[in-house]
Amino acid sequence: KYEVIIVTPEGNDSWYVDSATVPSDKYESYVVRELIPDVDARYRTIKDRRARGVAGLSMGGYGALKYGLKYRDYFAFAASLSGALDPAERSEERPGFLWNILRPSLTEAFGPQNSRARQENNLHQIARNLSAAELPSLPYLYFDCGLEDGFLATNREFAETLLSKKIPHQYRQLPGGHNWEYWDRQVREVLRVYEELTTRFMTKSR
Repeated sequence: KYEVIIVTPEGNDSWYVDSATVPSDKYESYVVRELIPDVDARYRTIKDRRARGVAGLSMGGYGALKYGLKYRDYFAFAASLSGALDPAERSEERPGFLWNILRPSLTEAFGPQNSRARQENNLHQIARNLSAAELPSLPYLYFDCGLEDGFLATNREFAETLLSKKIPHQYRQLPGGHNWEYWDRQVREVLRVYEELTTRFMTKSR
């Protein structure tokens, strides 16, 4: 229906970053430097940022939005469903939703509290530090979160940051929790929004 190629790389518990504690775990480098060129080499892609998007849910939502802000030359669209958008800010003092489950992966990916890796991978801080000159090159951002989801607060905070920076985006709060019933429904909306964006690009290109 959408005439897109969907690639689903395995992220394990990496948070899609280059690990601060395991030198061989370089998931961010893998996606950006290896995966994208490999997909372009294997398939009949449109090798243009305006025809490429990145999206994910929960941990993947954090990764998708961070990639969108950091790698503006690669993506025209970045989307998150129920994004766990504050992993670099989590600690024993600020545990948050699913802390007991997420603690091991957060420590492995980002290292100790106040580490350089945490500073560099703080999605909220990355957004706050964007300069006015960088804003026109950003991808279009879409994200949503369920009203019964434990990550609702960090999604609201991110939306407020984008509003304060006047960064174009869509943010939606909808009934639902952190579960597949919600994601199965909302992934359809992500595809619809992405189709609208790429259709405008293809129309302009003809």
